[in-house]
Amino acid sequence: MVLAGYSRSTMAKTSDAAPKEPGRIRQLIDVFKMTAKYDKAGVVLITAGLVLPILLAVVLCLVTGANWIMWILYVVLGFVFGLLIAMLLLNWRAERVAFNQLEGRQGASGAVLSSAMRGTWRTSDQPVAFNAKTQDFVFRAIGKPGVVLITESNSAATKRLLNDERRKTERLVPTVTVHHVLVGEQAGGVKLADLKRSLKKLPKQLRREEILAVESRLASLQQNQLPIPKGIDPNKIRPSRSKLR
Repeated sequence: MVLAGYSRSTMAKTSDAAPKEPGRIRQLIDVFKMTAKYDKAGVVLITAGLVLPILLAVVLCLVTGANWIMWILYVVLGFVFGLLIAMLLLNWRAERVAFNQLEGRQGASGAVLSSAMRGTWRTSDQPVAFNAKTQDFVFRAIGKPGVVLITESNSAATKRLLNDERRKTERLVPTVTVHHVLVGEQAGGVKLADLKRSLKKLPKQLRREEILAVESRLASLQQNQLPIPKGIDPNKIRPSRSKLR
């Protein structure tokens, strides 16, 4: 009984000491602080998005000569719409800040694909092709435009890796268009923050059920390839010595 009581008290203390997940409001405050630190213009936009609908509601009440009940209703609606607009702007600017912080880091494209591409897109933060010697990657996204291969370098090693992956893909899904997007400051490349928009601009070709079929077909290609290291962290990847020269 003593042991049982001791065990229960120990478990209670342990559960009490366990760190609690921050609440929704706390998370929003942290995101806003992070955005404000790196994006002053974004703070102005977010503030304007919150305040302008409220001001518009006040002006509307003054112009129409509304009674006090309508004043309350209009101001509350203005606040709700302003809060919604501010949340959308915060999400947009915070996402851009996060992507800008990853700009130039190897493997960062995978983080953008897995976090930003939603809906019918099928993506992964793991590369589909990887050269351990040169630290080059090829990421893949499957969506309505077809198959998109993403690289972060214009080097000869990356081009060979890309061409090999393109040939394998076209052999398995010959009727599906295979696109290529280069991420980086090189000629013809797009910024990491613009990767999502670049993928969505590609011409549409596939329907949802066709996307699932293509994903299933390409899964067999992935299983036949050499295993790729799991959990690639862009912050921990060692830079290629050849690129530092």
